[in-house]
Amino acid sequence: MPQLHPRLAAQHFLARFAGFMLAAGWGGLSQIYGRMQLWKFKIQDLTLASSRLILAITLCCAILTFTSVAAQQSDGIDDTPLPVKATDGKLEQPGKVEVKPVARDDQIRQRIADILETTGWFGEPGVTVQKGIVFLKGTTEIDESRQWAGDLAKNTEGVVAVVNQIEVAPTTVWNFEPTFQVLKELARGFLRLLPLIVVALVVIVLSWIFAWLTVKVLRCGLLGRALSHLLREVLARAGGMLVMLAGLYLVLRISGLTQLALTLVGGTGLIGLVLGIAFRDITENFLASLFLSLQQPFREGDLVEVAGVTGYVQRLTSRTTVLMTLDGNQTQVPNSTVFKSTIRNFTSNPNRREDFIVGIGYDDSIPFAQEVALKVLADHPAVLDDPEPLVLVENLGPSTVNLRVYFWLDGGRLSWLKVKSSVIRLVKRAFQEAGISLPDEAREVTFPNGVPVRIMESQGAAESAEPVLKKLAAEPETVATKAEASLQSEAREIKEQASKSWTPGENLLTPS
Repeated sequence: MPQLHPRLAAQHFLARFAGFMLAAGWGGLSQIYGRMQLWKFKIQDLTLASSRLILAITLCCAILTFTSVAAQQSDGIDDTPLPVKATDGKLEQPGKVEVKPVARDDQIRQRIADILETTGWFGEPGVTVQKGIVFLKGTTEIDESRQWAGDLAKNTEGVVAVVNQIEVAPTTVWNFEPTFQVLKELARGFLRLLPLIVVALVVIVLSWIFAWLTVKVLRCGLLGRALSHLLREVLARAGGMLVMLAGLYLVLRISGLTQLALTLVGGTGLIGLVLGIAFRDITENFLASLFLSLQQPFREGDLVEVAGVTGYVQRLTSRTTVLMTLDGNQTQVPNSTVFKSTIRNFTSNPNRREDFIVGIGYDDSIPFAQEVALKVLADHPAVLDDPEPLVLVENLGPSTVNLRVYFWLDGGRLSWLKVKSSVIRLVKRAFQEAGISLPDEAREVTFPNGVPVRIMESQGAAESAEPVLKKLAAEPETVATKAEASLQSEAREIKEQASKSWTPGENLLTPS
């Protein structure tokens, strides 16, 4: 049952007692009336009944007087609960505070002062009421509390006006209470999450162990395959990364972050795309190195021509292809350029064809000149018989008929530069010995007034041919001259120089 106010309970008890006494007095009157009806009453009984009636009337008057005074005092009681702060930190607006139909200044002051002291939001609150005008004094920390006190006074019944003199005193800079409160909240949150953190750490450690084992197993499994070291390493680490991502996804699911876990799995490709765009050149070279190591268009030591650079391949790194040029310089070509360019590998097929042009006079026989050149090629030890050499007419020049000479040689064993020099030298000597003229376009002269001609004796002509024959006799008939050295390829010397040079990066080419 609900509990009554103490004053109300006393009023209830006195009302019941007064009713009881009235009932007793009424009983006495009933007794006197009955005695009078039966003519059996006595004087003593009449006196006793009269005294009971007087006592009951007196007690009833006293009780009624006390009850009226208590009721007037109880009219000032208000059981309205004190206002509290809302859940979002803002103060609720105070409701209507009723005192009584005609409230006195002291009652208004006492009620408002009690409410302000009970809230605990104000320092040294003071309330003064004069003819319904409320004067509020004191201090508070926030302006909302000051506004709330003014609204409270306005809503109090009997208040005519409110003079709000409460001052807002900002908190001191060195008040660490909010900081300590936040730290306490963080500590409680950490304790609540401690079991989840332990489970997450265990899952991450197990995922790392399984990822490490996966990398080891994939390395051993791919070791017997014809793959480059870089490709094997990339495949092994990709498998380990998948296992690690699976463990991280499990941790996020255990933590209740399902959406974040799905975002992580779905965003892995997006992250890779963003990184690919940001590091486009680096990523392009790295992917090109993977494809080159997988396809292997050349091997270590091969003579190749890439992007206009001719040289022997030293190594293929994750970024560049290192070449040693024929003049002994080390050149690094980006792998993306190598992958997109045309690659000429001179070592894959050791046979190499060379050619050059020689011009003869219009008065000379072309078939005879071809036979002379073919005989030189057939007698040359460095020229291959299969495929057979060719001497073809290239074009008709201003003063010469140009012949192009084609021949094949073993490029893996011989130097094509040296062999070409030897063949050109021997063809020129054979043409001179055969009387085939070799006119020069640069010495062609025009005579607009004609050329005077003088017939000389044959002896003079014979004498003029002697210096030419002496020059031909002075030329050696050997295949290779001292200036040409041997016809062997210089690849071994260049490779020796390359082995002594410092080459950056790890070689991704499998040994030949």
